Formats: sequence, structure tokens, C-alpha cells
Amino acid sequence: MSAPTSISDTSFQAPSSDSIAKHNAVVLAAAMALGGSSPAIVVSLGGLVGQALASNKELATLPVSLLNLGLALGTIPAAMLMRKAGRRTGYVVGAGIGLLGGCLAAFGIASYSFVLFCLGTLIIGSYGSFNQSYRFAATDAASEAFKPRAISWVMTGGLIAGVVGPQTVIWTRDAVQAAPFAGAFLGQAALAFLSMIVVWFLRPAPVSVASTTAGGGRPLLEIVRQPRFIVAAVTGLVSYSLMTFMMTSAPLAMIGCGHSVGAAALGIQWHILAMFGPSFFTGRLISRYGKGPVTAVGLVLIAISAVIGLSGITIAHFWITLILLGLGWNFGFIGATSLVTDCYRPEERAKVQAANDFLIFGSVALASFSSGKLLSAGGWESVNWMVFPPVVVALALLAWQQKAKVIVPAKV
Repeated sequence: MSAPTSISDTSFQAPSSDSIAKHNAVVLAAAMALGGSSPAIVVSLGGLVGQALASNKELATLPVSLLNLGLALGTIPAAMLMRKAGRRTGYVVGAGIGLLGGCLAAFGIASYSFVLFCLGTLIIGSYGSFNQSYRFAATDAASEAFKPRAISWVMTGGLIAGVVGPQTVIWTRDAVQAAPFAGAFLGQAALAFLSMIVVWFLRPAPVSVASTTAGGGRPLLEIVRQPRFIVAAVTGLVSYSLMTFMMTSAPLAMIGCGHSVGAAALGIQWHILAMFGPSFFTGRLISRYGKGPVTAVGLVLIAISAVIGLSGITIAHFWITLILLGLGWNFGFIGATSLVTDCYRPEERAKVQAANDFLIFGSVALASFSSGKLLSAGGWESVNWMVFPPVVVALALLAWQQKAKVIVPAKV
């Protein structure tokens, strides 16, 4: 019996053009615009709803942490489903999960149940595990030259999500009079339903001859032990974890400093716009300057955002911090994602992508959990100080890899 093919469910020879890749990148960008709004809604309101419903106020950010835990726990099952059923079917199922999660979160608010609300955000997080693989799905049919741009195209959908998510909060948070904020989660469910329609337009990505004849590829442990995979995973992990670490606590810190809920939501909106806005040109920057240097710039921007966060607590300080944090995440995470695509063969991509995302989002969940406790114990200043050590480690690994590329001669 032949070994299973990679994620896509076709067996024909890949064409030389990137027409299918470009079509799918546009579809996935539209899906990202809808599905990418879910984290913005949960991050904007999760801590505030948690404060209202939780008897222990230290658990206020638990709903946001569970969003990230659901994302981490869902990565491997999502990859397995898509490997068996295909990208399109998997994404439709994922959108259905997002619809369910939004409805359950709204019901939890309406029934004053912190447990049900947390369960809802956990399920919404598992929906995110499907959405996060959009960036990899865009490369399935792409040439090597188009891969960084395909990733960037998909990430531009998050630019629209950066407006849709916070505006959904602002316009629907009082839609259910008896249950403040429940309307925003019903809005999230509606957006998930729309994304279910959009992903149906995905085209099957061709599979190369190598991916259909080479079996399952190398053992996963052998792949993840490669120095280049370790560097790619660590830089992606640091970029995403630190972004979540600061973003989770920022709305609560703003409220604690006397700023309004609307100001906090707009701060998250500017942050998400900064996260995805550069995606119009990040792929071109990577093609011109290299994956490592662009990733390093992202890490440095994250560190600078913490410096701004330590310098004051006005609305301007918070917003500039969140904007720089978003820019740093964009360069760092897209750069790291591009580095990961260098670490596997076509037949290995499903398991390597799942392993990479599991490591990243498992760490993101831990960062989110610790963020709320650290904010409660030490305040916004302590959250910012914790940014610098991981950035130094990640930059050191990148520098080591770049030096190794220069020293080690190419194989003839």
C-alpha cells in the first residue's frame, strides 16, 4: 500500500506557474480577514468579562489564556484532519468550531457562568489553530520564489481583521441589553460562519512527484533536531509569545491606568493593523534582505516596544507600544515562518508544520497565563521588563546561524 500523500489531496503534476497558489492565497487572505478577527474580540473583552464573572480576580485573563491553549491543543488534530480530508474540508470544519465557540461564549456571559465562557474561548482558540495554518497552506502550490510573498498575501487578510475585530466589539458589545459583551461574541460566531463560505473556494494544491513517491519522509525527531529548525522555531516562539504576553495584559493595564474600554479596544485595533499591515511588503523585504535579517529586525522592534511601555502610561505610550509590538511580530513571525519552510521536504510538511505550531502556541498559552498573574503581582512595568531576556536569546541564535552560513562552505 502506498504511503499517504501530503496535505493536499491530489496526485497530478504541479504546473510551472503560481496561478493556483495565487488564487488560494487570495481566498485564504479573505478567510484570515474573517477568522483573524476572533482573537481580537477575545483579547479585547476576555479580561474584562473575566473580571466581571470570576470570583478570583487573578483569573481575569484566564479566558484569553484558554484561547491560546485551545490554539495549541488544536494544531495537531487540525493537521491530522487536513491530511486525511484536505485543506478545504478541514477549514470548513474549523469555521464550524469557531461558530460553536462564539455561541457558547455568549451563552456563558448571558448565564453569568465563568466556566462556560472559558470553555467558549477555549473552543474559539481551537478554531484559531486552523486559521494559523493558512500561512502554510498558501505555500502548498507555490514556487520557492513565491513562498514568502504567498505567506505575506495571506497575512494581509489580518489587516482587515484588525479593523473588523475591534469594530465588532465597539458596535455589538451592547447589542444584548441583558448581557453586556455577549453581542460581540455572537458577532464573532457570525464572522466564523462567513469564513466557512469563503474557504469553500479553495482549489486543491498539486502534489509534486517527490511527495507522492517518497513516503512519509524523515522521522519528526530527526527534522526538529536540525539546528536550522531549532532557530526557526525559537524565533517564531519568541516573536509570538512576547506579542501575546504584552497584548494580553495591555487592555487591563490601560483600564487600570484610568483609560476607557473604547481606548483599550482601539489600542488593540492599532496593534492588529500594525501586525498585518506590513504584510504587503514583508515578503519582498525577505526576498531582498534575507529571512534572518528581517526576523532579527522584528525581534528588535519588540524590544523597543517594551522600552516605550516602560517610559509612561498615557494613551500614547500604550498605543505606540502596541503598534511597535505589532510591527515586530509581523517581521519576526513571517520571517520565522519562512525559515521553517526551509526545514522540510514536501512529504514532511504536515507533521513539521503541526510540530512547529504546537511548540509556538503551547508557549503562547504559557505566556498568556503568566501575563495576567505578573500584571496582578507586579504591574505593567514588570510585564515590559520580562521581554528583554527572550529577545536576547533569539537574536543570539539568529546571529549564530548567520555566522555558520558564512563560515561553512557550500557543498559541491
